[in-house]
Amino acid sequence: MGTNFNLAVSWVPCIVGLLFSGNGNWWCGGSIINTWVLTAAHCTNGANGVTINYGASLRNQPQYTHWVGSGNFVQHHHYNSGNLHNDISLIRTPHVDFWHLVNKVELPSFNDRYQDYAGWWAVASGWGGTYDGSPLPDWLQAVDVQIMSQGDCSRTWSLHDNMICINTNGGKSTCGGDSGGPLVTHEGNRLVGVTSFVSSAGCQSGAPAVFSRVTGYLDWIRDNTGISY
Repeated sequence: MGTNFNLAVSWVPCIVGLLFSGNGNWWCGGSIINTWVLTAAHCTNGANGVTINYGASLRNQPQYTHWVGSGNFVQHHHYNSGNLHNDISLIRTPHVDFWHLVNKVELPSFNDRYQDYAGWWAVASGWGGTYDGSPLPDWLQAVDVQIMSQGDCSRTWSLHDNMICINTNGGKSTCGGDSGGPLVTHEGNRLVGVTSFVSSAGCQSGAPAVFSRVTGYLDWIRDNTGISY
């Protein structure tokens, strides 16, 4: 997360830190949407389990953790690891009590399924690197970003309809370790994106950062979880 600020988790209580285990260990973010966490498929792919860190401002000091096995993962059935189409997964979690440090985020409503959010301001957050090649920071980071139109973003990327991009001018971007984390609108506090990828030239390259577009998966989320708005 470049050009960012340290953040108390009470500002984004929906975020969880996800430490996956499989052939090694890797770190991602995720968003609480009830007794489910929404994250990226490239995070769950190949994992045999995950430790979910709830209510952490400091990455290694969560309020509590749950370990969940891969039998509770629902990875999108059309996920493509080559082009990162359908880069979205669900994780079924034990029940958690919501309070000001741990809470769910609302999804867009079905009435907003064709909203492209171009020009809207949103907050991206995570414990990803603060510059290319940096270690993971201790503190949760966040950055205010503006969502781009599909047309503007497609000048850089060959976009799938179910992708959404942010402008990274001034070095404001997601970075390594932010994958799977939330993009939440200022207006209405709705989860509109799941952090997917940045340019291979780095998170400070100026290329748009890309997220899975939550409105494109409302049916899939409802069918697997029963959650809809």
